[in-house]
Amino acid sequence: MDLYDVMRTAFSAREFTSDPVEDATLYRILENARFAPSGGNRQGWRVIIIRDPATKSAIAEAAIPAARRYAAQVAAGENPWNTVVPTKLTPEQIAATPVPPLLTEPYRNAPVLLAVCVDLSVVASIDQDLPRVGIASGASIYPFAWNILLAARNEGLGGTLTTMPIAREPDLQALLHLPPHVAVATIITLGRPARQLTRLRRKPVEAFATLERYDGPPFTRPA
Repeated sequence: MDLYDVMRTAFSAREFTSDPVEDATLYRILENARFAPSGGNRQGWRVIIIRDPATKSAIAEAAIPAARRYAAQVAAGENPWNTVVPTKLTPEQIAATPVPPLLTEPYRNAPVLLAVCVDLSVVASIDQDLPRVGIASGASIYPFAWNILLAARNEGLGGTLTTMPIAREPDLQALLHLPPHVAVATIITLGRPARQLTRLRRKPVEAFATLERYDGPPFTRPA
């Protein structure tokens, strides 16, 4: 596929056919995704390829607490898991919320899961002393994770960069035998989408790009 076509059609696939993801295809995806940038070119990523149903089910179970809170906050009109505006819901309200299957069942149903992990001992956490949640370390892992999804789209596959199970990272560390200095960045569900989307809804450039400063004039399409 043309690069821009891949970028404009790589949607979040959560429902898959029963077609397997062949090893040769998966190797080709990772072979190309590995050219992603990382801080100092340290390439601190590790990928765990998961096909065992028991392991997939355990990951789905780990996602339930975060998915429950996510659903409760959405129903209350909140931005889920936001660190700037904390939830006003009580633990009892969250506990009473059903878990949407779409937030957990893809872990069980996807032909393969990729646990994309990062070695925290080699990343540069430039924002570690700022009074907010750190995001700089993500620059050394999420370009690689997104490369996986772009490569998958090029192969006619799809998936989603998910984070729900991360709230229970100690469970994942035990399940996947991760050392303490390795964090789970995402669990990618991967397979052949049950249906293909070709038109994605996104904000126009003018809605998020400004000139010179945050409150500057919008960057508009040249005449």
